[in-house]
This record gives sequence, C-alpha cells and structure tokens, in this order.
Amino acid sequence: MSLVENEVTKLIANALDRASTASLSIGVLAPLASYLYDRGRVPIGYVFAVSYVFVFVAGGLHLLARRMLGKLEE
Repeated sequence: MSLVENEVTKLIANALDRASTASLSIGVLAPLASYLYDRGRVPIGYVFAVSYVFVFVAGGLHLLARRMLGKLEE
C-alpha cells in the first residue's frame, strides 16, 4: 500500500469509529435520557430493545474500523 492508500484507510476507519460513537449516543443515551426525564412516555421495553440493537451496531462499526486499520503497512 502506498502512503496515500494508508491515509485513505485511516480516514475511512476514523469515519466508521465516529459513526459507532454516534449510533451509541443516538441509540442508547437518547432513549435512556428520554425515559429518565419522562419525555414522550417511552416504555422501558422500547428503551432496552433499541439500546440492545444499537450497542451491537456500534460494536460492529468499531470492530470494522479496527479491522481496516489492521491492514495498514509500515
């Protein structure tokens, strides 16, 4: 891989990692805050179901980013 290809790989991996952080915020923290502050009467089952899915989505995106970085050469 050339230096340019390495940098492109790093940029893509960083974007995936940021997407994992965003999905964790949106899918876990937002429904939890909504439930705790009693906004919109969110049922706790919905909070757990959405959080469960988004934790795996965030983990998958993070692992994909790590896998991409594993392909880098010195």
